[in-house]
Amino acid sequence: MADWTFLTNHAHVLICVSRDPGLRVREIAQEVGITERAAQRILAELIEAGYLDRERDGRRNRYRVHPELPLRHPLERHHRVGELLTALKDDDE
Repeated sequence: MADWTFLTNHAHVLICVSRDPGLRVREIAQEVGITERAAQRILAELIEAGYLDRERDGRRNRYRVHPELPLRHPLERHHRVGELLTALKDDDE
């Protein structure tokens, strides 16, 4: 794995959730390459900031991304989360 990447772990978690809203925290952590604890913290921060909603579905959580919200950094604020997710969408989706 590279020493650094262009996207943050927060962006990676958003990408995972947008691709599969029913992923478990363990699966998100594995995909992103972080600990489950870090994945839980990032999910909580994204929910608190309004970028995700969490809904219980039996014993699992399902997440919903709010693609209309702006990116947070001043250089990117004029772009929406949905634009990022669309740009990074897998070709087979």
